[in-house]
Amino acid sequence: MEGVEIAAACDPVMERAREAAPKVYTSADRMLDLEKPDFVDIATRPETHLSLVRFAIERRIPAICQKPLAESMKQALAMARLVRESGVRVMVHENWRWQPWYRTARKMMDQGEIGEPLAYQFRLRQRDGLGANPYPNQPYFRQMPRLLIYETLIHPIDTARFLFGQIESVLAHTRRANPLIQGEDRAVVVLQHANAVDGVIDGHRYLDPEPPGPAMGDALFEGERGSIHVLATGDVLLNGRPAATHDTSTGYKGDSVRATQQHFLDCLRSGAPFETGVVEYLESFAAVEAAYRSQAEGRLVRVQEMYV
Repeated sequence: MEGVEIAAACDPVMERAREAAPKVYTSADRMLDLEKPDFVDIATRPETHLSLVRFAIERRIPAICQKPLAESMKQALAMARLVRESGVRVMVHENWRWQPWYRTARKMMDQGEIGEPLAYQFRLRQRDGLGANPYPNQPYFRQMPRLLIYETLIHPIDTARFLFGQIESVLAHTRRANPLIQGEDRAVVVLQHANAVDGVIDGHRYLDPEPPGPAMGDALFEGERGSIHVLATGDVLLNGRPAATHDTSTGYKGDSVRATQQHFLDCLRSGAPFETGVVEYLESFAAVEAAYRSQAEGRLVRVQEMYV
């Protein structure tokens, strides 16, 4: 990206670090002490996030941290407390809301194209979760006790919050189809927002979407005057008619990773707030935690319960 240089990389396996940067380390705190970077990109698994964010905050270094944000609500709240008390800027790398078709849908709704929003549906599909070799690109998924909602459905949960605002309550049903994994691989999650919009997130990783495309499924947003349909191809329909197309030839899912990182850099330079700062993102994470409590207790769970 223009105006950015990767100065150093840290990984327990030094050969992997060498693929990313000219200087390499196996100790994150040593790297941050010696390199003093303008920011750090934390692209590790969730169990390391709190300690690595703490390393950055102790050195007054801004950070962008991959999702899932943490292993638990307790860890997520601890991270938010560190950010609030220190004033060091930390953003969550949640790139789905930056997929261009969802930005287009948000713009269309803001312009009143479908009137007052009423309801929505996300259907997530990808055929990589069945059989004897599930999730071949991320085999560690197989050992995760919480899987589909925690790793995948957090994306549409956060996108729904971007589109429709504060989430008030969650009702969820989950199950496991593949006995070779530990966590759930099928889920239906019902969300209700403070503005009375409600929606359903329906996900599994048994089939590919039809038609195939980078959006990993489709979405339907309905209002009093019409509907917006986002196809898996990234095309957007307004009331059933083509309304927008997007370039999907480069980058990840409409080059949404670049857009996410550009937002991070622009906000660092300007001082503007992050869309997904750690404190702001807590609501999305809390909705995931509420979904698991809903499944465990067989009831609707208010998101605010997760903060108690």
